[in-house]
This record gives sequence, structure tokens and C-alpha cells, in this order.
Amino acid sequence: MTTKLFGEPVRRREDARLIVGQGRYLDDIGSAALAAAFVRSPHAHARIVGIDADAALDVEGLVAIYAYEDLTGPMAEPLPVLIPHPQLTSPRTGYPLANGEVNHVGEAVVMVVATDRYIAEDACDRIVVTYEELPVVVGVDAAREAEAAVHEEIPDNVAAVHHQETGDVEAALAAAPRTLSFTQYIERSGSIPMEGRGVHARWDADDASLRVYSSTQASTSVRAAIAAKLELSVDRVEVIAPDVGGGFGMKIVHPWPEELLVPMAAIALGQEVKWSEDRREHFISSAHERQQRQEITVGYDDDGRITALDVHVWHDNGAYTPYGIIVPIVTATQLIGPYVIPAYRVKVESVYTNTVIVTPYRGAGRPQGCYAMERTLDRIADALGMDRALVRERNLIQPDQFPYDQHLTFQDGRPVIYDSGDYPGLMAKLKALVGWDDAASLRSAAEARGKLLGIGMAMYVEGTGPGPYEGGHVQVLGSGKVLVSTGLTSQGQGHETVFAQIVASELGVPIEDVEVHTGDTRRFGYAVGTFASRAAVMSGNAVALAARGVREKALRIAADVLEADPGDLEIDDGLVQVKGTPGASIPLRTIAVLSNPLRYAFDEAAKQATQFAIPGSDDKPPVAVGDAPGLEHRDYYSPIRSTFASGAHAAVVEIDPATWEIDVVTYAVVHDCGNVVNPMIVEGQVHGGVAQGVGGALYERMAYDADGQLQNASFMDFLMPFASEVPDVVIDHQQTPSPLNPLGIKGAGEAGVIPGTAAIASAIEDATGRRIASMPIAPSQLYDLMRDENAERTMASAARTTGARA
Repeated sequence: MTTKLFGEPVRRREDARLIVGQGRYLDDIGSAALAAAFVRSPHAHARIVGIDADAALDVEGLVAIYAYEDLTGPMAEPLPVLIPHPQLTSPRTGYPLANGEVNHVGEAVVMVVATDRYIAEDACDRIVVTYEELPVVVGVDAAREAEAAVHEEIPDNVAAVHHQETGDVEAALAAAPRTLSFTQYIERSGSIPMEGRGVHARWDADDASLRVYSSTQASTSVRAAIAAKLELSVDRVEVIAPDVGGGFGMKIVHPWPEELLVPMAAIALGQEVKWSEDRREHFISSAHERQQRQEITVGYDDDGRITALDVHVWHDNGAYTPYGIIVPIVTATQLIGPYVIPAYRVKVESVYTNTVIVTPYRGAGRPQGCYAMERTLDRIADALGMDRALVRERNLIQPDQFPYDQHLTFQDGRPVIYDSGDYPGLMAKLKALVGWDDAASLRSAAEARGKLLGIGMAMYVEGTGPGPYEGGHVQVLGSGKVLVSTGLTSQGQGHETVFAQIVASELGVPIEDVEVHTGDTRRFGYAVGTFASRAAVMSGNAVALAARGVREKALRIAADVLEADPGDLEIDDGLVQVKGTPGASIPLRTIAVLSNPLRYAFDEAAKQATQFAIPGSDDKPPVAVGDAPGLEHRDYYSPIRSTFASGAHAAVVEIDPATWEIDVVTYAVVHDCGNVVNPMIVEGQVHGGVAQGVGGALYERMAYDADGQLQNASFMDFLMPFASEVPDVVIDHQQTPSPLNPLGIKGAGEAGVIPGTAAIASAIEDATGRRIASMPIAPSQLYDLMRDENAERTMASAARTTGARA
């Protein structure tokens, strides 16, 4: 493979189209379509006593009204549990429309279809739903207490108990020279993409085919779900993800009720139907993540080396479990990070609450796990009076220990075996990048300005590229254009650029000749989806394998034309040539023409492939046995297990003791995602992740009251960091190629967000000397903490105070 494009910071090819308003998003489609709107529950938990739609029938422009009673066949059954697991013993999912009971504010009860959205909303306002309110469960602590049940048949509110263990934890804790125990919380947040969910459906009654556009991260899976629920043959259903304005995991869930109801209505009415989620709907009826209570006990020696770790997590999964227990599994298996933990036990109890469902949000359980592990190391360092970096260094897996088996089972059902890495190298780079050893002088300079300064760090390991597979198709046209298709979808990651770089490098063609298509079941019918930092690993390797297949065929055909051995040929700048022999060459576009023997010539180029243009062998068929017409190849990449990226982050914060405003003044990242296809895009992914990490640490909290009402379900009230709140990010790369895939790459999409909460919590704690045991933290909460005489102080702060007095 040539390397002239692989590894280069090629500018994103899709940006020119997107930034000038030429993107094609869901709401740009179907301007003449009927519009759907929904009556959603105003209560967190209630029985539906009755639905009176009489007043809505007089609304001019009303087309149809649907409630649960109008659903038939599979549509009247619960939505699927997408990822069953033996430890998910009490799964529950909702219905496309509520069946007699609602379990969170925002659950869909009635769908209205009208000539436009305004009329549909007006009709919704006239529909009267009578409810009988039921007791409400909000938050993990209320779920644990189980004074009320979200689902009557699950009185303890426990959906699943996920348990993994390696080593003898009880014995190791008993023998540990030192132990400490503590409890901490991480609160509920959400992904908040620029574009909400949306669906457009068009039914062609003449050929019984359905085309659906959805703002999704899994078009092929949405296709399968629609076919199953609407009892259609899957070959009669097309699902296309147009340009998608962000997903961050929330759009990997499928099928959303609307993805079924809108096509159902389109078929029933024989007209196009569209629904676009408004912002309040997104807050109260899509998905959230993050909330956990973590109870941690750790055993360690006088040098700070961990001997045993016992973690009990209570995870809030919301009202239903459509995505199974993937987030708890990821927390459980990624928690231990880059460290040697001789004995480890984790128990995650996933509990129901009367709140919006919890599904993966960028990081998908990893930020919570990193928060648990890194704050544990901070406490060990504090108890021993040691440098926090030194404690980490003493526990790190060493480079000569790879592959390193953690003896756990990951979300793909495969073992957690770290394939490659250099964790001490990450630490050394990070300390140099952030100026870790100069923290004291930085603190003194801040004090002179009347500010409190703190520095924190966090390390992580991220399982990326889980299977089961992704595919790629590469085709060279007679024009020289190279078409690349893969089934997974794009939401702004730069796939059009990265996949084009890979194919251009593999084929030896200009990147300008490569055209990439994603997320369209018409072009590629088999795929899994975009999640878990898997696009580059999975589809990147798939399109590379497909390109290699095309290359092999091109060289074989060219060898016949040039009367050369295929091994003596190369492809450079779209020209197949004999190595070291200028002039002995043939354009790749001509090979594409010759690869398809023709009877008819439609243009000058096609004449070259007709039966009288080039004499053939009387002993061989025009298309060889086992071959196929055309210069194209389809291939799939299916990994034996996930590959594991890693990184280390550090944050420097300054805090104003007059207002307790927290300012992240420096943020440093060292990242290892194996071989880097495009460093510019990787850095962009890291920057975006850091912004969400800062938001998750300081701003973004879904605030439910005791009645299950979301108190900040608008941009007026839900805080997100502006560009002014996101620090400049300094980045260094380390590359330890993965031995598990042909390109040696690992995922990068979630790297920026994973350690943010842990690193910033550590920095705030370092600055204030107060124990930070719940995140995110706002200035008002920090103010209260500093005024609380009973608030726990760190030993390091006490030592600094004593030193200052002396």
C-alpha cells in the first residue's frame, strides 16, 4: 500500500458542502409530505384512563389520528430488546404508542397526521387524555430504596445485575496493608446533537416498496426493524440516512417509535409522511446517559500499588431497556483502565426509574468507569501523601506485557485483551505536555492573581471497533471515478475523507477521483452501525480489503494487456505501469472498461471491450470461471475481538474564590489510536470530545424533580459550554499499531470525552482541598461545599495549610 495519503492531514472533503448550506438533512426532504405530531405524556408514571379525540376531528387539515388501539400485529407488541443478555433478567420496553400506562414524561400516547405540522400540533392540543397518576421513582437512590416500582411486576426496580470478577477479591482485601472505601456519584446528562431525530416515509403501492429516510446511526438495522414490525419483505424496504446533524450514540437506538409509526401511516394513507423532532421532544422523549452511584473499596500497599478493587455500581437505565445493558458492561470492563489490578470484582445493578431511557452517549459507560478508577487513584495518592502521577505510574501495565488479558468479557461478548500500547509512554508525554512538575509554580502565580489553581489527570483504555462486521464495496468506472460504499452511517466524523484516503492509497489513484457513500441500504445492505469508535476500524479495514481486491483484478487484467507479470506492475496516479519502465502503462479507467466484455458499444471507450476489438482465446470464456464482469470488489472485515485505544488527559483549572467560577485554563491530551489515517480529523474528534467532557464536568445535568418532571428541558435552562468555556487543547500523539487488523488502526471517536470528568474533578479537588464526590459541579455547588464545615478535606490540602502556617 502506498502511504502518500494514509497518515496525511487531508482537509475534510465534506465540509465545503456542509458549511455553505448545501447539506441534505432529514427536514430538507419531503416538503410536500403530510406531517406527524405526537401527544406525549405530561406525567412520569400514570395509567391511561381514556383518550377523547372528538374535539380534534373538527380541525381543518386533519388526516388521521392513531392510538395504541389502532395498532395491529407486531406493531401492537412491545419494542424489541436489541441486545439480550442472560444477566438482563427483567427487560422491559415500551410500545410504539403507550399501552395503558406511561412510564416517563414525554412517552408517546397519540400520533396525529395532518397537512402540515402546525395543524397537527393544533389537533394534538385538542385531544384530551385522562390519566390516573401513580407513584414516581426518580434517581438511583430512590430506585434502590424501592418504596415504589416503575413496573409493578418488578418490585425491586432491578432490571439486571451484571457481575464480573477476576482473582480472589475477598482474600486480597483482607491481606491488603491498606484499604479505603468511598461512595461517589455522576449525574444524568444527554448528547444534545444539533439535529434531533426525524423520519420521512414514502410508500409506492404499485410495486409495494417503502423508502424511509431517518436521521439514524444504523440504517440497515432500522430497515430490518421496519420490515419486521410492518410485516414487509426486507427487500421491499429501503432506508437511507441523509446528512445527519450529530448523533453521539443516541441515534444508534432503533427502532424509535416514530421510525415505525411514520412508515405505518405512509402505507395506510398512501401519502408521504414526515416527522421532525423539536427540541423539547428531544429532551423528554429521546435518550439520556451517565447517572451512576459508585461504591468503591480498594486495597493497596505502602507504595501505592493496588492489590484489590471491589466496585458496586447502581446504574440508572431509565424507564425501559431497549439497548440492553451495554452501558453497564462497558463501565464494568473499561473501569480498570491501563492498570494492573490483581483482584477485581464489579457488580452493576441496572435499575428502572420514571425517566427517559438511558442508551449510549459518546463514551457509553467509559466516562463513568474512568471516573471511578481515576478518583480511586487520587484518593490513594492523597492517603499516602504521594504524587498522583507516581501512583499511576506504579500501577501501569508495561509495554512488554502485551497482549494483556484482563480476564473480563467485553460488550461484544469477546475477551478484554489489550492488543497493544505503551501506557508509561503516554504518562511521560502528558507530564511534559501539561507541565505537571511545575504545578507548584503555577499555583503560586495564580495565588498572586487572587485565584486558586489546581491540576488533575486521568488515563483510560477504550475498547474500539467491536464486531461483528462491516463491509465495503469499491468499483472503478470507465470514467476513472472510484465509487466506495459502506453500510454504516456518518454524523460528521469525516468518513467521506478518511475512507477516500484509504481507498486512494490502496489503489494508487488521486483522492479527487474517489466518491464515498454511506448509510444507504440501496448501495449496501449489510452493516451494523456507527458506534463505539468503530467506523475507521471496521469500515476502514473493509474498504481497504475491497480496494485490494480491485487492485488484484486490475493488475491481472493489465498484465494480459501489457504482457507482463502482475508482480511487476504498480498503480500510481491512476496509471497501471511496469515498475521501472516508463511508457509501458495503461490507465486504470481503461482496465475498468476491459473488465466488462461487451456486445454493444455505447461510447468510444466501450468499443475497447467489444468482441471484435481485442482477439480473445478460443479456449477461454470472456468472463473467467469464478470471476465477474466489472472492476469492482466487495469485502467484509470481521474482527476476532475489539482493539483497545488509550490516552491520558490533564486539566488545569483556575477558580475565583469570590464567585467560585471554575475556568479550565489548560487541557492536554496524549492519544494513541494506533496508525492514524488522518491526524487532522483525529484531532478534530478529540477537540469535540473534550468540549463534551468539559460540559459533562461543569455544566450539563438533566435535572429531574421528585415528580419526574425535567426542570431544564430547553436551551434556556440546560447549560452547555460555549466556545468561550472550552479551553484550547494541546495534543500529542503516540502510535502503537494494532496487530488485529490489516491497517493497524484503533478507534478515536470517543477519546476526547472519556477522562474529562475525572481529570477536572481531580483538578478542582487539588485547587480547593475539598473532596469532590459528585459530578458535574456548578459554582453554586462549589460555593456550598466550601462553606460546609463538615465537608471532607483532602490530606494534601491539610498538609499545604500546615506548611503555610509554619
